[in-house]
Amino acid sequence: MVQSLELGPSVQRRRLRTRVWIQNQNLRLGLAETLCTFVMMVFGLGSVAQVVTGEGDFGHYISINLSFGLAVALGVHVGGGVSGAHMNAAVSFSSCVFGTLRWNLLPLYVTAQFLGSFLAAGTVYTVYYEAIHSYCGGNLTVSGPRATAGIFSTYPASYLSLTGGFVDQVFGTAMLLLCLSALSDRRNQPCPAGGEPVAVGLLVLLIGMSAGANSGYAINPTRDIGPRVFTALAGWGLDVFR
Repeated sequence: MVQSLELGPSVQRRRLRTRVWIQNQNLRLGLAETLCTFVMMVFGLGSVAQVVTGEGDFGHYISINLSFGLAVALGVHVGGGVSGAHMNAAVSFSSCVFGTLRWNLLPLYVTAQFLGSFLAAGTVYTVYYEAIHSYCGGNLTVSGPRATAGIFSTYPASYLSLTGGFVDQVFGTAMLLLCLSALSDRRNQPCPAGGEPVAVGLLVLLIGMSAGANSGYAINPTRDIGPRVFTALAGWGLDVFR
């Protein structure tokens, strides 16, 4: 009788875990990728919103670099053990090319990343709604001295041509993928086990500090298109795609 009473709570805990544990592997992957992308984006976009609406009083460009680097590191901690925390369609695509991710999972990953980015943009807009409208006077624009669309998505500098923007993004994304491959290559000199989140965060920080001036170092299709779609729906209009 005593033994059964002692075992009772543990049995109940196991049964409770069985009831709430998500058994479907694809669902687990999708939810993990959505959540880690959301974490990365909500901190990253939040830093941009603070810098823009604060007009320099609450941070500068380096604040955005640091925030995105730390946000990526935390995103890896959140979902790395489940989905690998790609948080980037370019990373997922290259993983499929090199055989570390099945092709049939690519749509799931891309959709999850888009959803996480979209939700993060909506969250940041809600949190900074009054600050954004106070800053721009209620006039939501893509360009101009009080433009706010750049809080959510990346836009080219005024001097940048279409070709220059293409080269800029190919270069930044290529450097990201090259260094990610090096960090995870067990036959080379990978980062220490458990240090992957910090290493990846430092890599994103480095790219932002060295290759971010031309067009904001999106280096990530889903990081950009999710918030861009959100801004198109939230009042900035179709100018966000031009």
